[in-house]
Amino acid sequence: MQLESPQLELSTTDADDLTLVHATKAGDASAFEELVKRYDRRLFRIAQNLMHNREDAEDAVQETFVKAYQHLDQFREDAKFSTWLIRITMNQALMMLRKMRPGREVSIDQDFDSEDRSLPIDIADWAPNPEELYHSTELREILRSKLQGLHPRFRAVFILRDIEGLSVQQTAEALNLTVVAVKARTWRARMQLRERLCKYFRRVDTDDDDPFTVPDTSQDSAAG
Repeated sequence: MQLESPQLELSTTDADDLTLVHATKAGDASAFEELVKRYDRRLFRIAQNLMHNREDAEDAVQETFVKAYQHLDQFREDAKFSTWLIRITMNQALMMLRKMRPGREVSIDQDFDSEDRSLPIDIADWAPNPEELYHSTELREILRSKLQGLHPRFRAVFILRDIEGLSVQQTAEALNLTVVAVKARTWRARMQLRERLCKYFRRVDTDDDDPFTVPDTSQDSAAG
């Protein structure tokens, strides 16, 4: 399946979502169908990036909407409906991963805030960043492959922050984490991805001695 644009889509307002939620609660099934149409592709993209399997991602999204409909009364209307759906999707996808790989996956609810506080939050980026590579058709699959090597708690944050474009606060709400934890996990995810991507890049020096990183796909060519 060809991925949609990784940018977060904001084609509908929160007020529109809330109106449809109210209509659904009042018994209008077509209102919930509209909510499904608005968010199914985005949720599928998130689940597929997390699980790296189309069929499993489809199952996760389907179960997300079932649970959302069944527990609609638990939706707090002071939060975004889209963020609530993303949270259900993440939990559902990670639960499925835990069943497939017992003992290796953890819930996004497990907060490693005390550990993350020891990490630097603001760092100087070198280009191109892993999140920027996602927009390159040639290297997108390489990044997606390396993304699967990250621990799920780092992978989840990277997907929401750098692929879907959610803010730090939105990501914290979606994953039930502190802002500090989101920032630290984003830092760790980016650093780990850059380490894994080093072999695909070579360093060259510019006139002002400022290093610039450019793609190097010679290894792939030699392998082929």
